[in-house]
Amino acid sequence: MNTYDHDAIVIGGSFAGLSAAMQLARARRRVCVVDAGQPRNRFAAASHGFFGQDGEPPLAMIEQARRKLLAYPTVTLRQGTVVSATAQPDAGASTASGFDVVLDDGAGALTPLTTRKLVLAFGVKDGLPDIAGVRERWGASVLHCPYCHGYEFAGQRLGVLYHSPQSGMHAQLIADWGPTTLFLNGETTLEDSERTRLLALGIAVEPARIAALEGPDRALSGVRLAANGGADGRLVPIDALYVAATTSPASPLAEQLGCALDEGPMGPCIRTDANKMTTVPGVYAAGDATLMRHNATLASAEGVLAGVGAHQAMVFGQ
Repeated sequence: MNTYDHDAIVIGGSFAGLSAAMQLARARRRVCVVDAGQPRNRFAAASHGFFGQDGEPPLAMIEQARRKLLAYPTVTLRQGTVVSATAQPDAGASTASGFDVVLDDGAGALTPLTTRKLVLAFGVKDGLPDIAGVRERWGASVLHCPYCHGYEFAGQRLGVLYHSPQSGMHAQLIADWGPTTLFLNGETTLEDSERTRLLALGIAVEPARIAALEGPDRALSGVRLAANGGADGRLVPIDALYVAATTSPASPLAEQLGCALDEGPMGPCIRTDANKMTTVPGVYAAGDATLMRHNATLASAEGVLAGVGAHQAMVFGQ
């Protein structure tokens, strides 16, 4: 029989990865969580809507989950980045016999590890629009999810940045939390009928290009329009701007391993089955990198499914 350093290596130590590791730990499996320490929600001061944790800082939630996970004797947490993962060939078998992983600890040391199963929970990177003032306000007053942040800005002046023909529906949704302006930022693809419908619903439509976002520190006080192309450079007062960021996997490992990706509305997603196994046997995936809708609760639930799926595959020899 092959021997491995771990039964499962979970790549990513945020909501999805720690949830997957907890299931494997409770099944008494040797599980290693490798985390680079860059969770996607590190820019947000609080996580909202998560069962029993509403309003808690996400980094504090992660730290608490790490402490609870380490109470299980079969768990190892390692800081670093997995730079390569390859399947160990097993002639005549329907699945790889295991995986070779190389860990970079960030200080120049490379450590080889072996594992029976892999769980990819490294999340996604956000691609933000190239507008001055967006990046430094991301997660504070430039937002992506009204269910995560909408209540805190309810009744205030809200904006939606145009990103696709679905932006009219996006603006209509955001308007349920407060008075809303759809900023076209120079886009001309909004249909006249859609513009008329939005105006009838009380949603303002601003066609001019945006020069910058303005406001103290990470707060937002308004959108400065470009003083050219027919615009007058005025400031449109708003308190929060909703942006549909594009996304891409935060690690190239899924492609490196040969996992299939599906194109989602905002970027590629790792394809998984009902047990969260990818198209590569023995490799599981969970969290934002597998979802078209991103939410901490959903990421955690996906992690649970991936951990259970990986464990049951070990039991049944899959």
